[in-house]
Amino acid sequence: MQSVNIADKLSGVTDHWAPKIIARYNDNDIMVVKVQGEFVWHSHDDTDDFFLVLSGRLTIRTEHGDVDLAPGELFVVPHGVSHCPVAEEETHLLLIEPSGTPNTGDPATAVTKLEI
Repeated sequence: MQSVNIADKLSGVTDHWAPKIIARYNDNDIMVVKVQGEFVWHSHDDTDDFFLVLSGRLTIRTEHGDVDLAPGELFVVPHGVSHCPVAEEETHLLLIEPSGTPNTGDPATAVTKLEI
């Protein structure tokens, strides 16, 4: 048993939009990710999508309007809601989702999530 230093984990991440698993909580993956630019529009039919901004700024476009997030702010996209995360500058996020959830909502196009 040991603690997880989020800053240390993020320092080893070099790619964007590729979440890295840093811990597990029950049947959920706790992940860090660096993002910049626009992701793809997608939804998750069976699970909500949790975003916590650690640094930078994130806009989550949704079919119901945009949500702007600053460091220390979080937003949960309800399951079934189409959304598209956008970061004008490099932004660091903490994500929590059930293990095995594809980041694009589609297993065929999702990245493989590595544990670091």
